[in-house]
Amino acid sequence: MTLWNRIVFLLICTIVIFTTLAYGTVHQPIIAVTYILVSLTMIAWAVDGFAGGELKFSRSLLQLPLILLALYAFIQTIPFGTYAEASGLTAIPRTISVEPFATQVTALHILFLAAFFAVILTSLDSAARLRKFVALLTIFGFIYAFYAILQSVLSPDKIYGIYKPQSATPFGSFVNRHDFAAIIELLIALPLGMLFSGSLRPDKRLIYVVAAALMGTALLLSGSRGGLVALVAEILLIVILTTRSHGAKNLVLKAGLSILLVLSAVGGAIFVGGDTSLTRFATATASDDITSNRSQIWSVTLKVIGEYLPFGAGLGAFPQAYSKLDTASGFERVDQAHNDYLQMLADAGIVGLVIGGLFLFWFFREGKRNVSASNKFRRGIAVGAFAGCFGILVHSAFDFVLHITAVSVMFIAVMSILVATGRTYPDDVTDHDDEQQKRRRRKASVTPISTIEKAQ
Repeated sequence: MTLWNRIVFLLICTIVIFTTLAYGTVHQPIIAVTYILVSLTMIAWAVDGFAGGELKFSRSLLQLPLILLALYAFIQTIPFGTYAEASGLTAIPRTISVEPFATQVTALHILFLAAFFAVILTSLDSAARLRKFVALLTIFGFIYAFYAILQSVLSPDKIYGIYKPQSATPFGSFVNRHDFAAIIELLIALPLGMLFSGSLRPDKRLIYVVAAALMGTALLLSGSRGGLVALVAEILLIVILTTRSHGAKNLVLKAGLSILLVLSAVGGAIFVGGDTSLTRFATATASDDITSNRSQIWSVTLKVIGEYLPFGAGLGAFPQAYSKLDTASGFERVDQAHNDYLQMLADAGIVGLVIGGLFLFWFFREGKRNVSASNKFRRGIAVGAFAGCFGILVHSAFDFVLHITAVSVMFIAVMSILVATGRTYPDDVTDHDDEQQKRRRRKASVTPISTIEKAQ
């Protein structure tokens, strides 16, 4: 493993953590820094390849939807003729997108995400590195959740005690609490997958239970109802995937562990106090605030879909298309559809529907194959990664989580883990080797009586 290869991996870890901590990477200066970091990662990857005489890349089909979506976004900005003269203006380009510049920016953003995805898939090239990456995300999730809980008590209205958002409810490092919940959904799934699949050593299980319980507590305290629904969906999927052929006794044990984790999270949320996802379920779905009134936003989004079929209004052009058909006063600006699936249809039309369908097909096929991996550790993290990404897909029906850079970066990172579990590595530790290591540890921890007597 070369120095440049290590630099690539270090930059990947930096990007995943930086995008989350930097207010979710929703501000343009921070997005620009992220692009610079991704570019440096690509340069280091290329230098490593040329230095070693072999430029590696992954053949995973899950990369194609991002590439196709970016290409279609560029097509949406190509002029097809001109509009007639209006208000003294002539030669106005006729494009599919109602806001070509926003669509071009979105296309570039998607290309950077595709490049980042490609580099991660190439970088996870050994069992040891895969273990390190999973451990990093688990430790980060534990520390990040702990900090978010402290902040919710000490400074609930300000991020890092500095920045106070004016139009949203912050939590952790995110301006929007739903985005924080999405990050936790991805991070909590990895320890849950390892716990339920039995891929952890007995001496590590309690640590992972505590980490998962703390992350669950933070998610509940965020007050995100969509996040809670996604977490329940994750746990149910993990239970199904890990008990299909192990009998009723195993199912009871998994159900007990699920209840214990949920009770621990709920107990922690009650202990800390404040508004939680559970208490918010008692409130009505509709809100006086147009920016969170999903029924109003979804009804207008359906009109946008009907207006701009079959090609869509343009990726990134949703705010302009929405304003044209908005039935409300227009006093509040609506930038997102609060449903990633509806917004994909509004932005990209039938083409977006086809690309999204291809992604879901390849994703579920990859997950179905890899959760049956013969290696116990890789099987455990495959279950967790599959469930974590599935949770985001569920949450996307209620919020625009995949439109947030930090969430999309973390989603790509966890999905890369899922793809990596389907490979075999020269440094794989087999279940037989793992059992031998356990026996050696047990023997090393016991001193024979005869040896003690001789020493005396």
